[in-house]
Amino acid sequence: MGYVDVAGAGFVLPDGRELFADVSFRVGEGAKVALVGPNGAGKTTLLRMVAGDLPMQTGAVARSGGLGVMRQFIGMIGDDRTLFDLALSLVEPSLRAAWERVSRAAESLDDQERSQLAYANALGLWGEAGGYDAEVLFDTVAVSILDKTWDDVKDRPVRTLSGGQQKRFALDLLLRGSDEVLLLDEPDNFLDVPAKRWLETRLRESAKSVLYVSHDRELLAQTADRVVAVEGGSAWTHPGGFASWHEARVHRHERLEENRRRWDEEHQKLRDLVLSLKQKAMYNDGLASRYQAAQTRLRKFEEAGPPPLPPKEQSVRMNLRGGRTGKRAVICESLEMEDLTFPFDLEVWYGDRVAVLGANGTGKSHFLRLLAAGGSDPSAENKPVDGAPLSHVAHSGVARLGARVRPGHFSQTHDRPELLDRTLVEILWRGDDHRNGMDRAGAMKALSRYELSAQGDQRFGTLSGGQQARFLVLLLELSGATVLLLDEPTDNLDLASAEALEEGLRQFDGTVIAVTHDRWFTRSFDRYVLFQSDGEVVETPTPVWDVR
Repeated sequence: MGYVDVAGAGFVLPDGRELFADVSFRVGEGAKVALVGPNGAGKTTLLRMVAGDLPMQTGAVARSGGLGVMRQFIGMIGDDRTLFDLALSLVEPSLRAAWERVSRAAESLDDQERSQLAYANALGLWGEAGGYDAEVLFDTVAVSILDKTWDDVKDRPVRTLSGGQQKRFALDLLLRGSDEVLLLDEPDNFLDVPAKRWLETRLRESAKSVLYVSHDRELLAQTADRVVAVEGGSAWTHPGGFASWHEARVHRHERLEENRRRWDEEHQKLRDLVLSLKQKAMYNDGLASRYQAAQTRLRKFEEAGPPPLPPKEQSVRMNLRGGRTGKRAVICESLEMEDLTFPFDLEVWYGDRVAVLGANGTGKSHFLRLLAAGGSDPSAENKPVDGAPLSHVAHSGVARLGARVRPGHFSQTHDRPELLDRTLVEILWRGDDHRNGMDRAGAMKALSRYELSAQGDQRFGTLSGGQQARFLVLLLELSGATVLLLDEPTDNLDLASAEALEEGLRQFDGTVIAVTHDRWFTRSFDRYVLFQSDGEVVETPTPVWDVR
């Protein structure tokens, strides 16, 4: 069995800022430990240090057992790796080295006996390292996840798989593999609800020790044995599950505040004593020794330093305003998206909160993009806001927006290439919202409400996924949208930001249509539209995750 011990870990950013210090925790044999905390607190950095991707600047990591790592992003745009490359990246280093020898020998292979012997030897070493057993594992996973043999898919580019397929392939391979310790960075992103339930079951059943980062509250509640909270420049461990973590966090903050209050009171008493003895010693030499002793006591007290204060609470305030529209905000009549859905009718009324549910690949995101582009017959009155995607979905029937409807779209993949090389202040001040007359002070004030003021002069493309998500919600707030079309908005948001979004949507004066696989988030909606795997689109009275 494997374990991980982290002792006194610290990390300083290249600009000199301390990200965290004195982080210590243990992932015991067979334990499932969740890393939680605000976006940008250092959770992924900590995982990379445990994995060995980043050097330990201070502190130490001790591990036992083989280590399997799934990083946050697998098949990005422009990534030309094949599925075989992905599989190799998830197995032990000795196997990767053995395959590199096979690849080099294959490139040098010709009709000479020497090169043929070198190739045969490389294949022999591949087999001795466990390569053929690994290929059996790859085939098992390919059939399980993609319903095809390994020979059929091993040369397929990773980017041609959906995000959910990529994640499930990597997760299934790691969970079936021989590594005894797994590090998983946001394993639930891009998974639909049946796949998330599959992951929950597999994690609970696995004997492996798992350290993972997730913002999915339901997944955390179902799988975490203990919680390590990275916040306030350090970390602390809650020995229970996620269900009791919030209450434990409140009690911990109360204790920290009480300890600090008592320290401040004792500090003031010692200062008052020193001052009193100083004044008395001026007239009574017999008190000089007591005065010196009090000074020494005060000095040692101050050198020991005060107990830590509770970390500053996040205060993300989303002021989503909206505006009155016609009674019918969206009208779909015999709408059919080619190769995705059968014709369906749908009316969404002003003020509705509609959750669009269904498995990956059923057309939910295409539906949102069609509405964001103005529907099938956009008019000047309901012109899409800046940054709305073009709809490339072949469709028939009608998808029409109601009177005074101005759609605002949030993309799951944050695909806004026009923003990548611009700073947040530039986007707000001289860019997208210059028509609002927003100056730098106004831009910084808006960023502050989203806890992004420190990133004001940072380029959008360099932000973390959660920071990008918060900024894109801010752009929606400033856009004047009266219908929000949200595609997996909570995927990268930390817990506080997700709760702030829920509160912002409750206050929003308009209509919300959201594609989501977040079961916790879904509970805040009042209508549920299910895109079934067989192409039917139906409304259900309660959330339905799996038509089976």
